[in-house]
Amino acid sequence: MRLWPMLWKELVQLRRDRFTLAMMLGIPAIQLVLFGYAIQTEVRHLATVVLDESRTPESRRLIEVLRNTGNFDIVEQVRSRGELADRIEAGRASAGLVIPPRFMRDIERGGTGQAQIIVDAADPLASSAALSGAALAGSARAAELSGGHRPRLEMRVRPWYNPGLRSAVYIVPGIIGVLLSLTLVLITSMSIVRERERGTLEQLIVTPIDKTSLILGKILPFLLIGYVQISVILILGRLLFQVPMLGSLALLYLLSFAFIIASLALGLLMSTLVRSQVQAMQLSFLFLLPNILLSGFMFPREAMPAPAQWIGAALPLTYFLRILRGVLLKNVGLDHLWREGLILVAFATVLVALSVVRFQKTIE
Repeated sequence: MRLWPMLWKELVQLRRDRFTLAMMLGIPAIQLVLFGYAIQTEVRHLATVVLDESRTPESRRLIEVLRNTGNFDIVEQVRSRGELADRIEAGRASAGLVIPPRFMRDIERGGTGQAQIIVDAADPLASSAALSGAALAGSARAAELSGGHRPRLEMRVRPWYNPGLRSAVYIVPGIIGVLLSLTLVLITSMSIVRERERGTLEQLIVTPIDKTSLILGKILPFLLIGYVQISVILILGRLLFQVPMLGSLALLYLLSFAFIIASLALGLLMSTLVRSQVQAMQLSFLFLLPNILLSGFMFPREAMPAPAQWIGAALPLTYFLRILRGVLLKNVGLDHLWREGLILVAFATVLVALSVVRFQKTIE
């Protein structure tokens, strides 16, 4: 049969193309690990701040009961409602417990003690865990106080930023970052290797410009594409899904600059590591998988094991998602987002520098 020589030829070619073979074997293994180990929808140990205005044994017992549910980790005791709001807006806490001054007095007089749980409901999964945990803590403590009779404790839950717990409010802002990563990294990852395959890379090298200018020249034209994508998704998200835009769009566009540059530079760095456009696409998809799953786009990072959170911390998208949701959903300003902005600037600077260095080594 004439089939066998052709089959043997393809098997030999596949064995020689070790990069493609590694991608074919490695991507399923990585997918299995990410989906089976890192991705968990059960959110526990939410960072929680406490405003205890009662400061009594009963209030301290309520805090302990809340902690024992496993859904809340008490990270700080604040002194005012302003501090509590500041911690939640900055993303340092996902929930806040407020115990009013008359909490113990109402219970001692036979009334109903009231406490309030404030929840960052921008993430429906995390907020659902907070709501169920608050209900569990309230029921458990009420049973202790009432001795099986009428409840003497009421836990009121107040969701912030997304009172209706709509998934679109959480997902649509994240789509901006995901699509930017998907398109910009994929396009630029094939840039240099395309020039090499077409035989035009040598012409670029002999042009009277330095390597840094060449790399920046390949990055900057795609800035416009990135900003057009952001604008289109914002408009459609508002018209179709009623996604709020509470913060400054000027601030969002300003902070988006570093993320777009970082994504483009990362794609160019990948382009210097491969020898064909097929390999560039394979490497891009290998990066995009953890970029989507571990950045907090779909699944709360609080629910992930520590190694998965470390990987997510090395992804620019993780910090850009905080900026997107902070500006659009929480009306957060630069005073809370400057750290994420600096991290994205650092990503962009390092990736551009690595692309320049790697490009020099590639052409030598």
